[in-house]
Amino acid sequence: MTLRMANHSDASCIAAISIEVWVGTYLKQGVSAFFADYALEEFTVQKTRNLMDDPTRFILVSQNEEGIDGFIRVSSSSPAPVNGCSGLEISTFYVQPRHHGKGIGKRLLSAALEHCRETCVKSVWLTTNAENDPAIAFYLAQGFEHVGETNFCIDDKGYLNNVYRLAF
Repeated sequence: MTLRMANHSDASCIAAISIEVWVGTYLKQGVSAFFADYALEEFTVQKTRNLMDDPTRFILVSQNEEGIDGFIRVSSSSPAPVNGCSGLEISTFYVQPRHHGKGIGKRLLSAALEHCRETCVKSVWLTTNAENDPAIAFYLAQGFEHVGETNFCIDDKGYLNNVYRLAF
């Protein structure tokens, strides 16, 4: 496994992983048109390339012999949803489910946190769905603390998310 900065040729892989992980994690009872439309509009090659071109974003990918199996994106200009958090957010962190338990997530997170420390901020934050028990357990095991709640909104519908912070 190799960790490296994402480039434009990775955009389709990142978009595909985003759809795979998002649908598999959050749509437990089936896929409605509402959520399918969201995923297909949100996780596109062009939007991924736009994120790569944004100087406030830092994107690392994990690559194995066959291709990309995970990525992490840090955003440096994100307004925190709760007090006490910096503007530095781990905004997306996806590893293909079939690769969970192989240390990919820990390596991606470690590399992203090193990048965050280099920016000289005092903390980094992230959100995750309040029902995503595996992700919550992972973040707590990595030293993050639960500091609040917010809603992830699609159109006029809100979904409870927990906010976690890691202080440096």
